[in-house]
Amino acid sequence: MKKIMKFIKFTGIITIILLIIALLSPTWTAHIKGTNSVSALKQVEINGSNHEVMIRGKDQDNPVIIFVHGGPGCSEIPYASKYQNLLENNFTVVNYDQRASGKSYHFFEDYSNLSADLLVDDLLALTDYISDRLGKEKVILIGHSYGTYIATQAASKAPEKFTAYVGIGQMSDTVESEIDSLNYVIKQAEKAGHTEDVQDLQELTGKIKNGDIFTPRTYVGKYGGSSRLIDNPDGNIISMLFSREYNLLDVIRYNYGLSYSQKTLLEETIKNPLPTKVNKLELPCYFVMGKYDYQTSSNAAKNYFDIIEADKKEFIAYEQSAHYPQFEEKEKFYEWMCDTFIK
Repeated sequence: MKKIMKFIKFTGIITIILLIIALLSPTWTAHIKGTNSVSALKQVEINGSNHEVMIRGKDQDNPVIIFVHGGPGCSEIPYASKYQNLLENNFTVVNYDQRASGKSYHFFEDYSNLSADLLVDDLLALTDYISDRLGKEKVILIGHSYGTYIATQAASKAPEKFTAYVGIGQMSDTVESEIDSLNYVIKQAEKAGHTEDVQDLQELTGKIKNGDIFTPRTYVGKYGGSSRLIDNPDGNIISMLFSREYNLLDVIRYNYGLSYSQKTLLEETIKNPLPTKVNKLELPCYFVMGKYDYQTSSNAAKNYFDIIEADKKEFIAYEQSAHYPQFEEKEKFYEWMCDTFIK
């Protein structure tokens, strides 16, 4: 009995030690070789709040991309290196965790004023910081998913700061997008003979058309409307823990921030969809959409694209992808970025 108790006590101590290590282990981003390379991961005070910023590239003289993650609250820092490794050859890529998201979520900070407008101001302040640090007059602005809701407004508000705007998984009329998503998953469920799913989804039709709820992402993912060539990377706790950039404490912060951000910010995208806020951009505008994207409907995005006024605009459809074309078809995306922005 004493041996058993000693074993239990020993196991408990080891478990506590491992948890402390997991919680507090140092985080970093992998070094990039080169005399003018950059590979930095640090907290930076932006617009009155500390933001986690990651900067990576083989040559700091290359064009700079600021990448605005989706969600709300879905940091892409833990998996960014898996899809941007090619981009780092010819671009300096900046990722940051938005206020109250991921490593930028601080347990004792007051987020009662969190809004899309504040996130737009944060992005513009971050742009000034990055432009100053890397010596650039303008940077390329890329938004993904909910990040397009923020980035489109930033591009409209301060076009002089950006070379171009690229929307991946572009948001549009939210209710229109959600109805398209609903119709898609119902059709796919019917094809698969999943009658229970069809019934569950049909019962949600009224609320989705009224803008009360979103089409459940579990169904969108189940029927291939989120990702097709990769597993959905957002919120994968195991992958986060095995990344260099996040530890267990960061994963906890990620989940707290995700819950708070979605509760606080998603309703605004229904009440004030992008077409009511931005319909003109005074800079080149590109929408990069996966053909099978039903998380932010490609069809609704095309309708939004058609009404936007811009001196130059282009809608690019990726035939094999859903919501993550920059990841699912990263070689194609890399080639397009080089063709478009490397002179």
